[in-house]
Amino acid sequence: MTSIRRVLEGAWAKMDLDQRGQKRPREDEQGGGSAPPIPPGRALAFAVQGRLHRARAARLSLPHGPVDTPVFMPVGTQGTIKGITSEQMEALDFQIMLGNTYHLGNRPGCEVLKRAGGLHSFMRWPRNLLTDSGGFQMVSLLKLAQITEEGVQFQSPVDSSLMLLTPEKSIEYQNAIGADIMMALDDVVSATLPDRHRVEEATHRTFRWLDRCIKAHARPSEQNLFGIVQGGLHEDLRAVSLKGMIERDLPGYAIGGLSGGEEKDVFWRIVEQCTRPESGLPATKPRYLMGVGYPVDIVVCVALGVDMFDCVYPCRTARFGTAMVTHGLMRLKQREYAGDFRPIDEGCECYTCKNYTRAFLHSIVTKEATACHLVTLHNLHYMKALMTSMRKAILNDTFPDFVRTFLKHHFPATKDRSRGNSAAAPLKADPDGQQPPAKKRKVAADADTGRESGEKADEGKGNSGVQGAGVPPLWVKEALSVAGIDIGDMYEWRADIEGESKGQGRENG
Repeated sequence: MTSIRRVLEGAWAKMDLDQRGQKRPREDEQGGGSAPPIPPGRALAFAVQGRLHRARAARLSLPHGPVDTPVFMPVGTQGTIKGITSEQMEALDFQIMLGNTYHLGNRPGCEVLKRAGGLHSFMRWPRNLLTDSGGFQMVSLLKLAQITEEGVQFQSPVDSSLMLLTPEKSIEYQNAIGADIMMALDDVVSATLPDRHRVEEATHRTFRWLDRCIKAHARPSEQNLFGIVQGGLHEDLRAVSLKGMIERDLPGYAIGGLSGGEEKDVFWRIVEQCTRPESGLPATKPRYLMGVGYPVDIVVCVALGVDMFDCVYPCRTARFGTAMVTHGLMRLKQREYAGDFRPIDEGCECYTCKNYTRAFLHSIVTKEATACHLVTLHNLHYMKALMTSMRKAILNDTFPDFVRTFLKHHFPATKDRSRGNSAAAPLKADPDGQQPPAKKRKVAADADTGRESGEKADEGKGNSGVQGAGVPPLWVKEALSVAGIDIGDMYEWRADIEGESKGQGRENG
């Protein structure tokens, strides 16, 4: 068995070289200089290495190595990305992954994790981990949960047993998991809840639970505790939450309670409020936007000053045969790919694109586990490359140019192409067989993590309102303008597109 493991590990190490054509970069080759030293008695150092308008590139030093921002954190709810090994995640050069305290507390359980020496050892992951507190299950498992001042009592969807998750218990689990970044248990309500009184109650209870988490945290010099800004869609309650969080001077902060079906115009304004230079989260601390994973949303929020993101979307959509590509999405189930012998995304350096064709993937997609594995590898590579490209653009003072190029790919009906240029017109499939981003696509949601309702997710709407005209919704233009990036000259803007840009629904798992 040992010899087989060595062979497999050697093969994955070789794949790491093959897919990028070079050795994994050292810390000082990632751009921005070396990692800042962690001060004695602490578990985090944060240094902003480049800034352009509100967008920033930074480096986090954590107990299990550096994390370059902007960063996307894949979600391994139970300590694993579906169909992907920890060795493959390391080969893809992800520096941090996310796990879920509620699910890990249920299986394998706190005692098993303690005996294993923590989740890093249990899942063979040598890099950083962030754990969600379990608070989101108040929304995703609402019918099975009862919320009191003491905590949240869940009824297990598996065996109907009761579990009381208190702030103290959440911290106990996360201490046992050994996460480099732990999230405080917060009182989470749906983003679209009309009951202001309930949102206000949750905002203040989140403070009280945070104070209990701080008191219960046994390893502050080894693990970082982040607080979560709440307040729903109410700017005054968000301001109250921001003030209280900043007063507690935590190592970092998250923006919670969004990506739950709210209008995108409201979504971006809340993000902007939380990152506002004069009154938002501190510029000297990392900012984490929870549950956002559509590329356009991420690009806009990086422009607004967000550093960290998590989401199940790239992996979940891969399991339904949808690949993330330069121009949007590619549904490999479509018949037009049956005889297409090109890679998913020409120019992509991922293992899948270097070794397999669209035709092969079309023939096995949704039928064979291999397809899920290969498309997931591609989508994860896409997300990693997107974040790396943004980081380089910020460090090189070219981020506005990057944003404009990115939007031209995702929304092709720019002024130059729409004035008498027939190449830009069409709603039909492109000659290369790729479905145009103008067409709405639906992918069934995967409910097995407890994060999704099981209803179909409209990727067309979710992908920041991709429309038949190939023009971004107005919220993208307005948000980027506030962030100091003008795209007003790129498109013939139409006010009637705005109504199509509803929220994407909570994504992370």
